[in-house]
Order: sequence, then structure tokens, then C-alpha cells
Amino acid sequence: MDTSVAHQTVEEQAPGVGGASPVKSLSPSRAADFMTCPLLYRFRTIDRLPEPPSPEATRGTVVHSVLERLFDLPASSRTSDEAVRLVRPEWERLLAEEPDVAALFTGDDDGAALQEWLTSAQTLVQRYFTLEDPQRLEPAERELYVETTLESGLRLRGYIDRVDRAQSTGDLRVVDYKTGKAPRAGFEQRAMFQMRFYALVLWRLHGTVPRLLQLVYLGSGEVLRYEPDEADLRATERKLGALWTAIERATERKDWRPNPSKLCDWCAHQALCPVYGGTPPPVPEAPAVAGAEDETEAPSPRTSGADL
Repeated sequence: MDTSVAHQTVEEQAPGVGGASPVKSLSPSRAADFMTCPLLYRFRTIDRLPEPPSPEATRGTVVHSVLERLFDLPASSRTSDEAVRLVRPEWERLLAEEPDVAALFTGDDDGAALQEWLTSAQTLVQRYFTLEDPQRLEPAERELYVETTLESGLRLRGYIDRVDRAQSTGDLRVVDYKTGKAPRAGFEQRAMFQMRFYALVLWRLHGTVPRLLQLVYLGSGEVLRYEPDEADLRATERKLGALWTAIERATERKDWRPNPSKLCDWCAHQALCPVYGGTPPPVPEAPAVAGAEDETEAPSPRTSGADL
């Protein structure tokens, strides 16, 4: 695989806000935001409202880091016990990089709440070993940044947790870890949208459709697999084009409607949502400039637990 794609963050901005030049860019998270709730997309992408860290999302960040670093070890050392030992150091690393996550355990004078939370992360890490044997895997890529621009001018980008390549055939398997539970029957295809997004980007970059898409659900100990083909990815490309058209329309009309659902329980912006009696702030004249801390596909302490 050609890995020369620039490893950089990309400003992701709705078109025409404040007279700025349109940046036609989508990631799986922001696409999912708009499909879930256009107002949530506005809060995150246009207003760039801060979101406090949550225990679930922060745990997801730590678990993802452990599974990434696990493959830095020699194959023989990739054991459950060794992975569990990585949890606390990865928490401490995150705490050094994101000091505000300490607020999750304010008042935890005896450390009991922190220990319970670390234990829950260790449980997820241990469950991983019931689903895959990392001693038999040598990933081609981990936390791979990918980016491509479609003929329409829409830029797609994101971070892929892991890419495996079959030595005999060169076939690619795209893997994503989820610390939540697998979707119930009938909702698998919706869950696979993110993976089709990644598969489309890889196909457009390298001309080869990934052989297998795999979601590893650590919360329930299940693996969801799907074999895409060109027809699937062409349909995904059309869907993303239609989605961007809807985003442009919402921006032009300044019409960002809330879409109440069970996912509202995860939302950090209920106080500003009309569904809950709130009033959204005025649309900014110019969106915030994206910097090095801009949204990436790797889970962050501010990622909704529903995304994990």
C-alpha cells in the first residue's frame, strides 16, 4: 500500500459560512453527525463548541491506544496480561496530554472510582483476546491517515484503526475497534457506513477494493464482517454526494434542525437544543480556524460514547 498520503489535519467546514471559501471535506464522524442530527453537526463543525470529556469516550481512547501499542511489542509478548499492564500507562499518557480529563475523578480522594474505571478498561482489553490472536497478526498499518478528493471536489479523510494485508494475495482487511456493543439485528448496515467510507477512500487512492471490512465490538465480544464490492462503494460515493448537498442546503438556509433520538442521551449540547428548551447561539460570522487539535478519526476524550 502507498502510505505517502500526508499525515495532517484538514479543516472541515460547512460551505459558505461567513463568506469563507468552501472547504468540501467530510470525515466519517462528521458525516454520521449530520445523518444523526443536523444541529449536532452545526454545533461541532460550524460553532466548534467544546465538549467535556466523558468516562465512556475517555475509556475508548485509552483502549484504542493500548491496542495500537500492543503491536509495538514482539509477537510473543502480545499477551492479555501484557495488554492489561498497558492500561494504566496509557491513561497516564492521556492525562499528561489532556489534563482536563482529571475532572472525571474530581472528589475521588481514595482513588476507588479511578480504579473501577481502569478495571472496566482492562476488561475490554482482555475481551479483545477472545476475538483475535494478536500474536498471529502483523498489521500493515495502524492509525493510518487517509485522504482523497472525489471527482465532485468533495474531500474525504479519516483515520483507520488498522489495515491488514494478506501476504499471499495482497488483499486488504480494514479493522476498526469499538468499545461499545454490536448493533442489534437489522442495524448492521448502518454501523458499517464508516467502514464503507474508509473502503471508498482506499479504493480511490489505490484502485483496489478492500477484501474485508471488520468491526470488532469489545463491549459485547462480537465481530461484524462485510465484503464490499465496487457497486457498494459507488453507492457510498453517491450517498456522500447527496449528504454534502444536504449540508450545503442547510448552510445556505441556516436551517439546522434537531433530530431527537436515543442518542440525545450522549449529547453534550442539550442545554442549547430547542428540543430541550434551549436556544442555539447565533451562527458565527466565520468558523473557528482548525489547528493541530482539529477533529480526527482517532477517538478523543471528547468523542461521544455513542461513536465508540
